[in-house]
Amino acid sequence: MAVSRGDQLGLYISIPFCRSKCTYCNFASGVFPAHEHARYIERLISEMREAHKWSENLGVDLPNRVDTIYLGGGTPSLLEPELIDKLFNAISSEFSVDACAEITVECAPGQLSAETLSAFVQHGVNRISLGVQSFIDREASQTGRLHSRAIVLDDISRLRSAGISNINLDLIAGLPGQTFASWQESVSILIATRVPHASVYMLEVDDESRLGRELLSGGARYHADVVPNDDTIAHMYEYAIEALASAGLAQYEISNFASAGHESKHNLRYWQRRPYLGLGLDASSMLRESTSSSGSTPPSHVLRSTTTSDLTSYLEASQPPETAWLSPDRQHEEAWFLGLRLNQGTNISEIHRDFDISHVARALRVVDELAGRGLVEVINDNVRLTPQGRLISNDVFQEFLETSSCATESAMS
Repeated sequence: MAVSRGDQLGLYISIPFCRSKCTYCNFASGVFPAHEHARYIERLISEMREAHKWSENLGVDLPNRVDTIYLGGGTPSLLEPELIDKLFNAISSEFSVDACAEITVECAPGQLSAETLSAFVQHGVNRISLGVQSFIDREASQTGRLHSRAIVLDDISRLRSAGISNINLDLIAGLPGQTFASWQESVSILIATRVPHASVYMLEVDDESRLGRELLSGGARYHADVVPNDDTIAHMYEYAIEALASAGLAQYEISNFASAGHESKHNLRYWQRRPYLGLGLDASSMLRESTSSSGSTPPSHVLRSTTTSDLTSYLEASQPPETAWLSPDRQHEEAWFLGLRLNQGTNISEIHRDFDISHVARALRVVDELAGRGLVEVINDNVRLTPQGRLISNDVFQEFLETSSCATESAMS
């Protein structure tokens, strides 16, 4: 409905294994025995081989041509080279991967062996995302990270020597014990590395993480007592936007910055609502109803699915993915809040093209109200967040969720 058709697919592959668990993290990842790695890859390959039949049974298009692959987690770089070979060989046998496809792997600094790096290069990996979070050793250590500044800088050098120059570095504003001065230092070091992409997140602590439980209880084991306040975190984020822009890394999404041409192609497809298939633990997919099922172009239905977050259930294939068809109301909401994540914003003409007038009218009234509060602006037919709006983006998005009072999703097993 609100997405243009195309014949390309993105693959997201979840590798949930970590060497240590960060205190703020509540993802479906953890420290598991190494012998589980091989079993997990076999299960993942089996899921991949069943994907076309699964999609056909559900009546959704699963393009065979792949132009982005993203290995996330977890720490995919913990996989042994032979498992990397198995995984990428399976991808090549099940899908047609573009010669110029963007292939990204998330890595924890200091956890990328020479053999594993060689295997990644052999299979066409051309983009690495390093979870640095802080260049201040004390700050990284207090959250469970195992690296130092020197290790990160060495990894960047090794990647470049191996021919991978498309590197992203993650930073988090608001870590326990972080000060504005230490944040400036981290940002300055990131800029000095001359990487073409950076991701900057304001700390959002899940209540079920170790740090989150401590914040609620008032403990100090995980340094919850020295987490910066919201105003300080917002100030850090604003500083990063200005400093990175001055260094040639322009903000293109709430948390993402890149030099020209180095935006993450895979992550863009999430915000642009283009099709992707998620494989592995707690992985999500977004696929469109096939034209043969809908009889219309573009099809009017979008399917979202999510695999189980329980490793035992996943390995035993005992729990099928949860799937839901998105109603027109829900698709309209997504078109707004996903589009608003991007600096270019949501295009009004495209919204008019893809949705009926009742949806659009309600949303435009919200736009007018938010513009009056200085949270969004309309420029060249695009509605986009203002700097103030980005600081409270979740609150802005909630306004669009409330425009569809009768939004429904029909669940299916």
